[in-house]
Formats: sequence, structure tokens, C-alpha cells
Amino acid sequence: MLDLYGHPFSSYTWKALIALYANVTPFTFRQVGPDHPENSARVQAASPQGKFPLLVDGALELFEASVIIEHLARHHPGPAPLLPIDPDAAIATRMIDRVFDNYVMNAMQESVDEVLREGTLGESMRARVEARLHRSYRWIDGWLEGYAQPDGVSLIECAAAPALFYADWVAPIPDDCARLKAWRAHLLALPPVSRCVEDARPYRHYFPLGAPDRD
Repeated sequence: MLDLYGHPFSSYTWKALIALYANVTPFTFRQVGPDHPENSARVQAASPQGKFPLLVDGALELFEASVIIEHLARHHPGPAPLLPIDPDAAIATRMIDRVFDNYVMNAMQESVDEVLREGTLGESMRARVEARLHRSYRWIDGWLEGYAQPDGVSLIECAAAPALFYADWVAPIPDDCARLKAWRAHLLALPPVSRCVEDARPYRHYFPLGAPDRD
């Protein structure tokens, strides 16, 4: 039995959960937080910065959501094509995975970090984050024109769904990115993603910038 340590409101926890749900992989979810100090201690000891998600598979501990998904694809495969078999296609998939982590989620996180640090979001940071996200949105919208979407989910969907879910709260996807807006809606309707959205709903009041009344 696998153990996944994380929090239902965490975007990177979602990323791993989507892969597990898509393949109906048996696992135990161990929530990290003040009510579960033993789980928090396990996570803190497992990686350099004590961040989740953390996957425990027997004696093996794995952190970083992309690595967890690669492990699941190799050692716990199911119907969802998490990674292509072809090595070159797998490289392309990994590249797009990094786009969503680095250029969408991490860009959005800058605004969250400023509110947590300063208590408010300054106009300069707001403008910086919006500019970065809009540039990423437009690139992704163009990339989507040639993207052959899988029947289920791949590493790309696992990365894109939580990144776009939260980023759109901070800097809404503009109307001139129609493909991206439609794809975000498609992602949120996928059963593994919808499950994450619903499980996270009770924690929305924790979002530092205020969660919009939608999604």
C-alpha cells in the first residue's frame, strides 16, 4: 500500500492525487497539518525543505510531484497514460510539465508569498505576476493548437489542472486565450481533478488573496 502525505488544498498535492485517482491506484492519504503532527514530522524529515507531497512506497520515500508521477507510471501503471513510452515524446511531456510548474504555478505563487510575508499585495508585484502569467497563458494557448489531448490524463494534465486552477484566481485567463480558457474548464471537469476541487473546497478561506466565488 502506498502512502501519500500532503494537504487537500495544496496544488502540488493535487498533482500527485490526480495521477493516483486516474489510475484508481490504492493508497492511503495522510494529511499534513497541526492536527496530524506525526505526518508533518515525516514530511519534514524526508526532504531538504520538508515540503509535500511525499510518497512512501515500502521503504522508498519520494518527494517532488513530477518524480512521484514518474514513479507511479513505472511501478504502478494503470489505464491513464501518465508518460509516453516513446523516449522523445516523454521528453516533450516533461518539458511541458516544467512549463506549468515554473511559468504558471511558481509565477502565481509570488503573489501568494508576498501576501503571506507583507500582509498585502503591492501593485508592483501584482503587475509583475499578471505580466508573467499572461505571457505564459498566450504561449500555452498557442501550444494547445497542436496538442493531441489524451483520453485520460498524462503528466501534462496532472501539472496543468492545479496550476491553471489557482493561477486563474490571481490573474484570470484573458478572452484572447480562448483555447486555454476552454481547456481549463475541460480539466476541471475531469473526474480525478473534480475530486480534488471538491475535497479542497472546505479550505478555500485559507487562500491568502481571497478565493473567488466560482469553480
